[in-house]
Amino acid sequence: MDTALARAWVQAIAAAMDTHQDRLTRLDSAIGDADHGANMHRGFAAVAAALPQYEVATPGAVLVRTGSLLISVVGGASGPLYGSAFRALGTALDAGDDTADGPASTGGTARVAGALAAGLAGVRRLGAATEGDKTMIDAYAPALVAFRVSAEAGAGLAQAAAAAADAAEQGMRATTSMQARKGRASYLGARSIGHQDPGATSTALIFRALADTAAAAKDAR
Repeated sequence: MDTALARAWVQAIAAAMDTHQDRLTRLDSAIGDADHGANMHRGFAAVAAALPQYEVATPGAVLVRTGSLLISVVGGASGPLYGSAFRALGTALDAGDDTADGPASTGGTARVAGALAAGLAGVRRLGAATEGDKTMIDAYAPALVAFRVSAEAGAGLAQAAAAAADAAEQGMRATTSMQARKGRASYLGARSIGHQDPGATSTALIFRALADTAAAAKDAR
C-alpha cells in the first residue's frame, strides 16, 4: 500500500458512505439512534475534503490523519471507534518492518495484515466487544482472518483485500440472527434479533472499498 492508494481508499470509503447513508440510517433506526448513516457520511465527507490540503509522505500518515478527523467530527461511539481503528492502522503500517512482498516505502501485504490487526485491537480495547456481540467486530474480525490467510498464502494486496471484503460481508449478514450484547442495541435484548448491525455494515463497506481500490490500482499498473 502506497500513499496514493491510501488516499484513494479513503476517498472510496467516503463515496460508499454517501451512497449507503440512507441504508445505514434505516438499519440503525431499528436498533439504535438512527444516526449511524449521517455520522459516517459526515465523518468521511470531512476527511475527503480535508486530506487534499495535507502534505503526507506515507500511507500510514494518511490513515492516522483520517482517524484523527473522524474522532473530531463524528458523534456518538462511531467517531472514537472508527477513528481509533484508523489511527492504530496507520501507525502500525508506517512502523512495520520490511516484508518479503514490499519495501518499507510501500508496505507489503503481510504488513497491511499486521496494520489491520492493530486497528482491530484498537477497537477491541475501546469498545470491549468480541465476536458474537453484534458489533462492527463481527465484520472486522473475519475480514482480518481472511486477509491474513491470503497474505500467508502469498497473495497480493488486491486478492487479500477481496477475500477480506467477502468475509466482512458474510460476518455482516451473520449479525442479523445475533442478540446484541454491546451498545444501545443491547438494551433491546431479544428484540435486537432479526436486524443487521449497522456498524458491521459500515465496516463491510470499508473493506469493500479497500478491495475495489486495490483492484483498480493493480489494473492500472
